[in-house]
Amino acid sequence: MTHTTTDQPARGASGAVVPVLAFAGIVVAVMQTLLVPVIKDLPQLLGTEPSNATWVLTSTLLSGAVATPIMGRLGDLYGKRRMLILSLAVMVVGALISALTSNLLTMIAGRTLQGFAMGAIPLGIGLMRDMLPREKLGSAMALMSSSIGVGGGLALPAAALVAQHTDWHALFYGAAGLGVLSIALTLLVVPESPMRAEGSFDVPGAIGLSAGLVLLLLPITKGSDWGWSSGTTLGLFAASVAVLLLWGVFELRHSAPLVDLRTTARPAVLFTNLASIMVGVSFYVVSLVLPQLLQLPKATGYGLGQSMVSAGLLVAPLGLTMMFTAPVYARLSAKYGPKTTLILGMVIIGIGYGGGLGLMSAAWQSLVIAVVLGAGIGLAYSSLPALIVGAVPASETGAANGLNTLMRSIGTSVSSAVIGMVLANTANHVGGVAIPTMHGFRVSFLIATGAVAAGLVLALLLPKRGRPAEVAPQHTQLRASSEEEAVLAIAEEVLRGFRGRVLDAAGVPVARAKVTLIDRRGRQAGATLSAEDGTYALAVPAEGAYVLAAKAAGHGPLASSATHTGAARAVDLDLALPGETVSA
Repeated sequence: MTHTTTDQPARGASGAVVPVLAFAGIVVAVMQTLLVPVIKDLPQLLGTEPSNATWVLTSTLLSGAVATPIMGRLGDLYGKRRMLILSLAVMVVGALISALTSNLLTMIAGRTLQGFAMGAIPLGIGLMRDMLPREKLGSAMALMSSSIGVGGGLALPAAALVAQHTDWHALFYGAAGLGVLSIALTLLVVPESPMRAEGSFDVPGAIGLSAGLVLLLLPITKGSDWGWSSGTTLGLFAASVAVLLLWGVFELRHSAPLVDLRTTARPAVLFTNLASIMVGVSFYVVSLVLPQLLQLPKATGYGLGQSMVSAGLLVAPLGLTMMFTAPVYARLSAKYGPKTTLILGMVIIGIGYGGGLGLMSAAWQSLVIAVVLGAGIGLAYSSLPALIVGAVPASETGAANGLNTLMRSIGTSVSSAVIGMVLANTANHVGGVAIPTMHGFRVSFLIATGAVAAGLVLALLLPKRGRPAEVAPQHTQLRASSEEEAVLAIAEEVLRGFRGRVLDAAGVPVARAKVTLIDRRGRQAGATLSAEDGTYALAVPAEGAYVLAAKAAGHGPLASSATHTGAARAVDLDLALPGETVSA
């Protein structure tokens, strides 16, 4: 059984919390594209074959995919800020290891540790949900979610500039410095979240998920090298299916699973995660195509002849536009909802790729493509955490957003494999060198358009309006866009669930008593602390039988049965009396 506790209140969150957390997200996202400017030179730099050099990129991808759901769950259990700092510290160690070596195996080890930091993004989203008022939460989560693309986009020109003028190891020293700065800012500015999910960490579930993901992503990322019909590729795909199925059966039977598959199966969560894969596919296509198109020599007849740095600067608006889209998303989402903004984002991405098919003949056209796609991807990425947060309990925010981030990573992995195969199969070979063709670039844009179309269908299938599975008093009492809206929001939430007071033996209200709502499967369905006047309010995810458990310092615990039938009635909890059955 898992419960949410807020025994230690967070100190007031300053206005710097959002930019500091977003900066952490940008720093860890930089790891994904840090080596893009030197990809073609890696075999020579590391003294190895091209097929071996690709492990320097694959290792980061695999560790990031594994880390995101695991670190999200650890954050729910032991503190999101604590796990965020741990993620950044591991990244710094990995960057320093890579900075000090040119040995392939050591480099892979360092890059693996750098990928571990990807868990910082869902942890940052979870911290924002726990600390920020409602009117600031939308734009804050949008900025944090977009940091994946912002970091990746801004890293390209910066890394190109460093790689072109200094030793390539300086990239890792710079990454380590950014990580140390992010840790320092987090320690100074970001308070720890009071929200906790009580229980133990699901070690077998973590091992099973990690094994299944590695078995799945390995053939996706290496299939073009091994051969898509080879025994190794097909065998790993089959093994991943078997392992993930067994893992799913285990998680469904576990009382405190790493990933609550029942919650994940809710339409609001399921379709959001599936749409995230499509967004990940579309995001990575532009990152793979435009830099190559821009740097190809004009002698090819279609290459734009830009330097490494110029190409990075022309692609950088992709990330910058995503960053500036966050406040726009907040306004649109407040008025129309995150589902509508996700749909709008998908449409804009489709326009960007569709129009981009005819905008590949000049450098300025690449800039236009980057800006349009940045706006669409920014809106889509910004919508995803809001949809997830609105559909899961606060105690599962970290794990749920970790899983959503994982879905995006799977999308980028699929995109990398498919687009890499397309560009390789359509390339012209001149003097033993494979040169991508305009046909390959256009086919890649068509694939991205198809992925966006599939994502749009999935977004349309989302429920019209998700309802939070849990509402704590600090959230129900926050200001909305106006006082009237706030009152209506609070009334709506209270009417959906249980409300009342927590009293002691003398009938005196008990402040800061922990009240937990437990469903008939023995799982936590909501939790809160009573206010100074002893009142509490808990939303109910569905009609049915529940147990209200209350405890406070100096008082014995109480457990009362309660049935929700659609119209809530006040349920007072007297800590001096044994549990009794009430109906509401």
